[in-house]
Amino acid sequence: MTATFNAVLEQALQLPAGERSRIAARLIESVDDADDVEMSPAWSAEIENRMESIRQGTATLVAHDEVMAGVRRKLAAQSVAKQA
Repeated sequence: MTATFNAVLEQALQLPAGERSRIAARLIESVDDADDVEMSPAWSAEIENRMESIRQGTATLVAHDEVMAGVRRKLAAQSVAKQA
């Protein structure tokens, strides 16, 4: 990785979650080739609604670490239940 990449990444990580989310979405849009993906109108509308909620600050954003911790807890509980 270049020094510029590292500097931009470090600065971006200091931003509030909502701003990081908007940057992430914009970066994904910039590399995503929409012609390769066919989406139903309902899914496109859902994505737009979610993005609008993020832009307006009304979405409840959850940090990646928190989501993954919850997933791990649920998987561990399922594993224990199967072994019982």
